Amino acid sequence: MQQKQFGKAPSGARLERIQKSPNYRDGAFQNQSPTPDLAEGVTYWDILKSYMKKVEGKEPLDSLPSVSTNLKNIESEQPTVVWLGHSSYFIRLAGKNILVDPVLSGYASPVQFFGKNYPGSNVYSVEDFPDIDLLLLTHDHYDHLDHSTLVKLLSKVKQVVTGLGVGAHLEHWGYPAEKLTELDWNEEKQLDDSLWIISAPARHFSGRKFKRNQTLWSSFILEAPQHKIYVGGDSGYDKHFKEIGEKHGPFDLAILENGQYNAYWKYIHMMPEETVQAAQELRAKVLLPVHWGKFTLALHPWTEPIERVTKRAHEVGLPIATPQIGEPVVLGQPLPDKAWWR
Repeated sequence: MQQKQFGKAPSGARLERIQKSPNYRDGAFQNQSPTPDLAEGVTYWDILKSYMKKVEGKEPLDSLPSVSTNLKNIESEQPTVVWLGHSSYFIRLAGKNILVDPVLSGYASPVQFFGKNYPGSNVYSVEDFPDIDLLLLTHDHYDHLDHSTLVKLLSKVKQVVTGLGVGAHLEHWGYPAEKLTELDWNEEKQLDDSLWIISAPARHFSGRKFKRNQTLWSSFILEAPQHKIYVGGDSGYDKHFKEIGEKHGPFDLAILENGQYNAYWKYIHMMPEETVQAAQELRAKVLLPVHWGKFTLALHPWTEPIERVTKRAHEVGLPIATPQIGEPVVLGQPLPDKAWWR
């Protein structure tokens, strides 16, 4: 079973298509800008030493509060997002059920001695979901592409959209090829007359074993007749936010990563203040910060990301939603804004 979790590398016709991508060079996918794994002058020994130090407040002391929302009966006609912790969330848009990067196994890694969820943060299960019109997968890291969850979801999922190469994992896990659409950056998929999905760049990397960047990492634009939502996936700060904002904005909502950052790996994850800047450059009307509140994958206190991002958003006058896990964010209605983590 554990071997299955690792997934499968692209091959055959899938690999041939990857090799023709303008974003694939020298045997791997490339970011728009040079993106080293680590900041200048940093070694893996530096990181190992930093993980040995005690960090005050690294994880919550108590079980997290949550809200129990019936995902099978979202009442509002307005676009609704229900955050499930970290980077997993359910979206109701244009009459469609959309699920993004679901990780419901309780772990953000392939092993059970690292990446366990916080108490109270894993309150939704596969059984809680209605049929899923669109499963959107931003990249293949374990905290976004969870083997256990995806196998259980298979019978509920009508269509999957993801980046080039990620479909190799899914087919290995039993997903039929006809359910899978793999997009290169700036390619589009029309689900029906009411929903377009546009793939866009992100600044990150991919890989589930030792060889990196054999599948593509992406952000996505969800475009309905009346609304647009930006799904950021994982990304360091870069020029693509401004370019996407100019080409596709404004957005009613930008869902952006905010957490698991460090100056040591500043090119592949944003600092909270950069998350606010990215939302502004996207021309987002509302920011929903994710990638925090469920797992500890970095060295900062668990509440630091949300404290810093809300402080900066308030300074620049950017509306920001801070829901509890399971609490709906309904566009056009008052945003959840309580500092519940305190």
